[in-house]
Amino acid sequence: MAAGTILQLTNVGRRYNEIGRELTILDDASFSLGKGEMVALVAPSGAGKSTLLHTAGLLERPDNGDVILDGRSCGSLSDEERTAIRRNDIGFVYQFHHLLPEFSALENVMMPQMIRGMKPRVASERAQQLLDYMKVGARASHRPSELSGGEQQRVAIARAVANAPLVLLADEPTGNLDPVTAAYVFEALEALVRQSGLSAMIATHNHELALRMDRRVTLKDGKITTI
Repeated sequence: MAAGTILQLTNVGRRYNEIGRELTILDDASFSLGKGEMVALVAPSGAGKSTLLHTAGLLERPDNGDVILDGRSCGSLSDEERTAIRRNDIGFVYQFHHLLPEFSALENVMMPQMIRGMKPRVASERAQQLLDYMKVGARASHRPSELSGGEQQRVAIARAVANAPLVLLADEPTGNLDPVTAAYVFEALEALVRQSGLSAMIATHNHELALRMDRRVTLKDGKITTI
Protein backbone atom coordinates (compact mmCIF):
# COMPACT_ATOMS: atom_id res chain seq x y z
CA MET A 1 0.00 0.00 0.00
CA ALA A 2 1.59 3.25 -1.13
CA ALA A 3 2.38 5.98 1.39
CA GLY A 4 -0.46 8.47 1.63
CA THR A 5 -3.03 5.86 0.55
CA ILE A 6 -5.99 5.29 2.87
CA LEU A 7 -8.08 2.84 0.82
CA GLN A 8 -6.90 0.36 -1.79
CA LEU A 9 -8.69 -2.23 -3.88
CA THR A 10 -6.34 -4.83 -5.34
CA ASN A 11 -7.51 -7.07 -8.22
CA VAL A 12 -11.03 -7.18 -6.82
CA GLY A 13 -13.58 -9.41 -8.52
CA ARG A 14 -17.32 -9.46 -7.85
CA ARG A 15 -19.71 -11.82 -9.59
CA TYR A 16 -23.39 -12.70 -9.25
CA ASN A 17 -25.47 -15.60 -10.50
CA GLU A 18 -28.45 -14.39 -12.50
CA ILE A 19 -30.96 -16.83 -13.98
CA GLY A 20 -28.42 -19.58 -14.36
CA ARG A 21 -25.58 -17.46 -15.70
CA GLU A 22 -22.67 -15.72 -14.03
CA LEU A 23 -22.64 -11.93 -14.27
CA THR A 24 -19.26 -10.25 -13.71
CA ILE A 25 -19.54 -6.76 -12.23
CA LEU A 26 -15.94 -6.19 -11.06
CA ASP A 27 -13.10 -7.92 -12.87
CA ASP A 28 -9.62 -7.53 -11.33
CA ALA A 29 -10.55 -3.97 -10.38
CA SER A 30 -7.78 -1.98 -8.69
CA PHE A 31 -7.98 1.50 -7.19
CA SER A 32 -6.23 3.67 -4.61
CA LEU A 33 -7.75 6.56 -2.65
CA GLY A 34 -5.30 8.99 -1.13
CA LYS A 35 -5.56 10.58 2.29
CA GLY A 36 -7.66 13.74 2.01
CA GLU A 37 -8.50 12.99 -1.62
CA MET A 38 -11.96 13.50 -3.12
CA VAL A 39 -12.64 11.23 -6.12
CA ALA A 40 -15.68 11.21 -8.39
CA LEU A 41 -16.96 7.86 -9.66
CA VAL A 42 -18.75 8.59 -12.93
CA ALA A 43 -20.29 5.71 -14.87
CA PRO A 44 -23.60 4.79 -16.54
CA SER A 45 -26.40 3.13 -14.60
CA GLY A 46 -25.79 -0.60 -14.35
CA ALA A 47 -22.02 -0.29 -14.67
CA GLY A 48 -21.46 -1.43 -11.08
CA LYS A 49 -20.97 1.80 -9.11
CA SER A 50 -23.01 0.62 -6.14
CA THR A 51 -21.29 -2.78 -6.14
CA LEU A 52 -17.91 -1.05 -6.13
CA LEU A 53 -18.89 1.21 -3.22
CA HIS A 54 -20.42 -1.69 -1.27
CA THR A 55 -17.28 -3.76 -1.75
CA ALA A 56 -14.95 -0.88 -0.86
CA GLY A 57 -17.10 -0.18 2.20
CA LEU A 58 -17.01 -3.82 3.38
CA LEU A 59 -20.75 -4.31 2.90
CA GLU A 60 -20.00 -7.03 0.34
CA ARG A 61 -17.09 -9.45 0.20
CA PRO A 62 -15.09 -9.62 -3.02
CA ASP A 63 -14.98 -12.99 -4.77
CA ASN A 64 -11.25 -12.45 -5.24
CA GLY A 65 -8.72 -9.74 -4.50
CA ASP A 66 -8.50 -7.62 -1.39
CA VAL A 67 -9.70 -4.38 0.17
CA ILE A 68 -7.06 -2.65 2.29
CA LEU A 69 -8.08 0.16 4.64
CA ASP A 70 -5.40 2.22 6.36
CA GLY A 71 -2.88 -0.56 5.75
CA ARG A 72 -5.12 -3.35 7.07
CA SER A 73 -6.16 -6.20 4.82
CA CYS A 74 -9.91 -6.72 5.21
CA GLY A 75 -10.44 -9.68 2.89
CA SER A 76 -10.23 -12.42 5.52
CA LEU A 77 -11.74 -10.57 8.48
CA SER A 78 -14.75 -11.97 10.29
CA ASP A 79 -18.19 -10.40 9.89
CA GLU A 80 -17.86 -8.91 13.39
CA GLU A 81 -14.52 -7.30 12.55
CA ARG A 82 -15.85 -5.90 9.28
CA THR A 83 -18.87 -4.47 11.10
CA ALA A 84 -16.62 -2.75 13.64
CA ILE A 85 -14.54 -1.19 10.85
CA ARG A 86 -17.67 0.04 9.05
CA ARG A 87 -19.00 1.54 12.27
CA ASN A 88 -15.78 3.33 13.19
CA ASP A 89 -13.84 4.04 10.01
CA ILE A 90 -16.27 4.25 7.07
CA GLY A 91 -19.12 6.69 6.51
CA PHE A 92 -21.90 6.05 4.00
CA VAL A 93 -24.24 8.46 2.24
CA TYR A 94 -26.91 7.19 -0.14
CA GLN A 95 -29.23 8.74 -2.72
CA PHE A 96 -32.07 8.38 -0.22
CA HIS A 97 -31.27 9.71 3.24
CA HIS A 98 -32.39 6.62 5.26
CA LEU A 99 -32.91 8.71 8.39
CA LEU A 100 -34.88 7.04 11.19
CA PRO A 101 -38.31 8.70 10.96
CA GLU A 102 -39.22 8.46 14.64
CA PHE A 103 -36.12 10.36 15.80
CA SER A 104 -35.14 14.02 15.45
CA ALA A 105 -32.29 15.21 13.27
CA LEU A 106 -30.11 15.55 16.37
CA GLU A 107 -30.96 12.04 17.56
CA ASN A 108 -30.23 10.58 14.13
CA VAL A 109 -26.72 12.06 14.25
CA MET A 110 -26.24 10.98 17.85
CA MET A 111 -27.20 7.37 17.10
CA PRO A 112 -23.94 6.07 15.53
CA GLN A 113 -21.91 7.76 18.25
CA MET A 114 -23.92 6.12 21.03
CA ILE A 115 -23.70 2.73 19.32
CA ARG A 116 -19.95 3.22 19.45
CA GLY A 117 -20.19 3.87 23.19
CA MET A 118 -20.05 7.65 23.42
CA LYS A 119 -21.88 9.27 26.31
CA PRO A 120 -25.18 10.94 25.33
CA ARG A 121 -24.06 14.43 26.36
CA VAL A 122 -20.88 14.23 24.28
CA ALA A 123 -22.75 12.69 21.35
CA SER A 124 -25.37 15.44 21.52
CA GLU A 125 -22.75 18.19 21.52
CA ARG A 126 -20.94 16.74 18.52
CA ALA A 127 -24.21 16.13 16.67
CA GLN A 128 -25.24 19.74 17.15
CA GLN A 129 -21.84 20.96 15.96
CA LEU A 130 -22.11 18.87 12.80
CA LEU A 131 -25.65 20.01 12.11
CA ASP A 132 -24.55 23.62 12.60
CA TYR A 133 -21.69 23.06 10.17
CA MET A 134 -24.12 21.62 7.62
CA LYS A 135 -26.35 24.67 8.19
CA VAL A 136 -29.28 22.70 9.58
CA GLY A 137 -28.56 23.29 13.26
CA ALA A 138 -31.77 25.26 13.71
CA ARG A 139 -33.70 22.17 12.58
CA ALA A 140 -32.08 19.81 15.09
CA SER A 141 -35.32 19.04 16.94
CA HIS A 142 -37.29 18.30 13.76
CA ARG A 143 -38.06 14.83 12.52
CA PRO A 144 -37.15 13.86 8.94
CA SER A 145 -40.74 14.32 7.72
CA GLU A 146 -40.55 17.96 8.82
CA LEU A 147 -37.38 18.63 6.79
CA SER A 148 -36.95 19.44 3.11
CA GLY A 149 -35.11 17.00 0.84
CA GLY A 150 -31.95 19.06 0.99
CA GLU A 151 -32.13 19.32 4.76
CA GLN A 152 -32.66 15.58 5.11
CA GLN A 153 -29.59 14.87 3.00
CA ARG A 154 -27.45 17.30 4.97
CA VAL A 155 -28.51 15.55 8.18
CA ALA A 156 -27.60 12.21 6.55
CA ILE A 157 -24.14 13.57 5.72
CA ALA A 158 -23.69 14.77 9.32
CA ARG A 159 -24.68 11.30 10.53
CA ALA A 160 -22.21 9.64 8.12
CA VAL A 161 -19.27 11.56 9.59
CA ALA A 162 -20.43 11.52 13.22
CA ASN A 163 -17.79 8.95 14.23
CA ALA A 164 -14.99 10.79 12.37
CA PRO A 165 -14.43 8.02 9.79
CA LEU A 166 -11.31 7.68 7.67
CA VAL A 167 -13.29 7.30 4.45
CA LEU A 168 -16.62 8.61 3.20
CA LEU A 169 -18.40 6.67 0.45
CA ALA A 170 -21.36 8.37 -1.21
CA ASP A 171 -23.70 6.83 -3.78
CA GLU A 172 -25.46 9.56 -5.80
CA PRO A 173 -25.90 11.76 -2.68
CA THR A 174 -27.62 14.54 -4.67
CA GLY A 175 -29.46 12.28 -7.14
CA ASN A 176 -32.93 12.92 -5.68
CA LEU A 177 -32.55 16.68 -5.47
CA ASP A 178 -33.27 19.50 -7.88
CA PRO A 179 -30.17 21.17 -9.43
CA VAL A 180 -30.13 24.18 -7.10
CA THR A 181 -30.56 22.09 -3.95
CA ALA A 182 -28.07 19.50 -5.25
CA ALA A 183 -25.43 22.20 -5.71
CA TYR A 184 -26.08 23.55 -2.21
CA VAL A 185 -25.83 20.09 -0.61
CA PHE A 186 -22.68 19.26 -2.54
CA GLU A 187 -21.04 22.52 -1.46
CA ALA A 188 -21.74 21.60 2.16
CA LEU A 189 -20.41 18.07 1.61
CA GLU A 190 -17.29 19.33 -0.14
CA ALA A 191 -16.58 21.88 2.59
CA LEU A 192 -16.94 19.21 5.26
CA VAL A 193 -14.62 16.80 3.45
CA ARG A 194 -11.97 19.45 2.82
CA GLN A 195 -12.12 20.88 6.33
CA SER A 196 -11.95 17.49 8.08
CA GLY A 197 -9.29 15.93 5.85
CA LEU A 198 -11.60 13.04 5.02
CA SER A 199 -10.98 10.83 2.01
CA ALA A 200 -14.09 10.50 -0.13
CA MET A 201 -15.29 8.54 -3.13
CA ILE A 202 -18.53 9.91 -4.54
CA ALA A 203 -20.59 8.28 -7.27
CA THR A 204 -22.45 10.87 -9.32
CA HIS A 205 -24.08 11.41 -12.71
CA ASN A 206 -23.52 15.15 -12.36
CA HIS A 207 -20.44 15.95 -14.44
CA GLU A 208 -20.36 19.54 -13.20
CA LEU A 209 -20.00 18.35 -9.62
CA ALA A 210 -17.51 15.65 -10.67
CA LEU A 211 -15.23 18.27 -12.20
CA ARG A 212 -14.91 19.94 -8.79
CA MET A 213 -13.28 16.87 -7.27
CA ASP A 214 -9.59 15.99 -7.31
CA ARG A 215 -9.91 13.11 -9.74
CA ARG A 216 -12.51 11.29 -11.83
CA VAL A 217 -12.68 7.54 -12.43
CA THR A 218 -15.13 5.28 -14.22
CA LEU A 219 -16.00 1.60 -14.52
CA LYS A 220 -15.51 -0.11 -17.86
CA ASP A 221 -15.70 -3.86 -18.40
CA GLY A 222 -15.44 -4.37 -14.66
CA LYS A 223 -12.24 -2.36 -14.28
CA ILE A 224 -11.66 1.07 -12.73
CA THR A 225 -10.04 3.55 -15.09
CA THR A 226 -9.20 7.23 -14.89
CA ILE A 227 -11.24 9.61 -17.01
